[in-house]
Amino acid sequence: MSPRATATLFGHAEAEASLARAFHSGRLAHAWLFCGPPGIGKATLAWRFARWVLAGGPHAKPPLHVPPEDVVFRRVAAGAHADVLELAPQAEPGKRRIIKVEEVRAARHFLALTAAEGGWRVVLVDGAEAMEAASANTILKTLEEPPPRTVLILVTDAPGRLLPTIRSRCRRLDLFPLEEGDMAACLASLLPETSEADRAALMELAEGAPGRALELAEGQGVELAKLARAVLESLPDAAGAHALADRIAGRDAALAFPAFFALLVRQLTQSVREAARGGAMPGWLATRPLAAWAEAASALTRQAQEAERLSLDRRQAVLVAMETLRGR
Repeated sequence: MSPRATATLFGHAEAEASLARAFHSGRLAHAWLFCGPPGIGKATLAWRFARWVLAGGPHAKPPLHVPPEDVVFRRVAAGAHADVLELAPQAEPGKRRIIKVEEVRAARHFLALTAAEGGWRVVLVDGAEAMEAASANTILKTLEEPPPRTVLILVTDAPGRLLPTIRSRCRRLDLFPLEEGDMAACLASLLPETSEADRAALMELAEGAPGRALELAEGQGVELAKLARAVLESLPDAAGAHALADRIAGRDAALAFPAFFALLVRQLTQSVREAARGGAMPGWLATRPLAAWAEAASALTRQAQEAERLSLDRRQAVLVAMETLRGR
């Protein structure tokens, strides 16, 4: 389910309360910057806040709650509410995902209009770090001269990639990975048919990010994590590398390929970090200097990103990754 249509938010109670207090104080900031790691619920909170503002900011428990049967909820979920607009990065083959200046200009015009329903107007920018330079400069004009009764919500995993002038004109709200109890409740609710053992494994892999856990569950993340660990413990020979490439770049590659690389890099970097702190060092890690393994992790990340962005042969990318791990 998309964040736009998600009714329940797990964790982030203090963030919700802070937003509700700001609204009811009568001094609501016109621009907000929601920051935090991927998959922890930033977009879900942003849409929850947007719905609640459009509904008039009703007093509710939990804060920001708008029932799914409410007409505002249903219209926002269906993309049919006239007073809310979303901007998000668009992908083109062979190009990086960006938010184009034409879209931001349209949003600027949208905010300048009178609210169709006499209340607030909301623009939600998901993946704000993907704005191209012209887009960032255009949105800055709105931040400098905000129309009345408008809210601009910027959602980002990488606030450092935004212009300092944009950051300085937004009220920043930092979100953090969910606590174990909230994660357990979230996965029990969203993955009721998954075994308790697999949910526990997903919790460990996702590190407090429900969105990440759901991606891993959909892409057989628990099995891929075991496979990534096995690859590091015993680097496959040429035949094994080809078999691995066939498996990772097969018919489910859209999910398996990025998940496998992410889990492989995660296992590698965690092992390097633990060893650098004087912790246990697995046998495979002792075969090369830690700096070399750190460089390999960076190379693997770069290879996976390039393969996805440029639509390269995923099978070949897996084979190259195995050569990287061998130090060749």
